[in-house]
Amino acid sequence: QVQPVESGGGLVQAGGSLRLSCAASGGTFSMYGMGWFRQAPMKEREFVASITWSGGRTYYADSVKGRFTISRDNVKNTVYLQMNRLKPEDTAVYYCARGSTAVAPRDYDYWGQGTQVTVSS
Repeated sequence: QVQPVESGGGLVQAGGSLRLSCAASGGTFSMYGMGWFRQAPMKEREFVASITWSGGRTYYADSVKGRFTISRDNVKNTVYLQMNRLKPEDTAVYYCARGSTAVAPRDYDYWGQGTQVTVSS
């Protein structure tokens, strides 16, 4: 059973950058679409970005378009989320999920435990 494992979160000042990674443990991502989601306290989990299995197409939430970039390395079985020009409202736990490029969490089958991103103003 595959287990996504996120890393790279932390505390950063507004305007800064972070790069999140999501590695596959016990399985593979290479033939699946992958997504990043985030969940802030007292809010629902929301779509951030997704990428097709080949990396040929990417999709972004309007709130991160132009600032975040999703990418993948199928040889390393890893998906990345480069986050630039971070804002305090980007503060959340970020989750990686396997299975789709859809915006709905129900369309993904395996989820990581999440990594905390905190952006200070």
